[in-house]
Amino acid sequence: MGKIILVTGGARSGKSNYAENIAKDIEGKILYIATSIPFDDEMKHRVKKHKESRPEVWDTYEGYKDLDIVVREKNSLYDGMLLDCVTIMTSNFMFDYIGDKIGEADNITLDKVEKKIITNFEKLLNEVNKGNSTMILVTNELGYGIVPENKLARVYRDIIGRINQYIASRASEVYLVVCGIPMKVK
Repeated sequence: MGKIILVTGGARSGKSNYAENIAKDIEGKILYIATSIPFDDEMKHRVKKHKESRPEVWDTYEGYKDLDIVVREKNSLYDGMLLDCVTIMTSNFMFDYIGDKIGEADNITLDKVEKKIITNFEKLLNEVNKGNSTMILVTNELGYGIVPENKLARVYRDIIGRINQYIASRASEVYLVVCGIPMKVK
């Protein structure tokens, strides 16, 4: 059965670096799953820096859709997989499912969108459990701040919070990274 590790923390907390260190400690082949879509120069620069920070021997898969299928096909080929990050993946799905109309969406529509997103993570984690590799997922902890002023930010924060809870419930290990210092939560 596969192993699931969740690494969470705030922006620039060191969570990705810590997750990469966990992956480096895994003996064998590593697949890095990058969920970001670099749509501007700043994001392209971030992606470039992330690529430079990881070992060249790691394979990279760029995308966020149908990751359950990717894991099913690659689970036996890799000893570890690192998905960075859950929050970007979630925002990509939100815009796929509802676009920029989220401010106009009613609660029933938003609930359906959230269920679709969670279903993607359920299918992904189910595939991880069918194999023998370790899956490390990086996410952002968004719940420490004040309640956001606009609807999009509130909905996004709430969905991320529930997805993080779901993944943590399935994970065998959960780490919170603060100021570059990892703390084992589970």
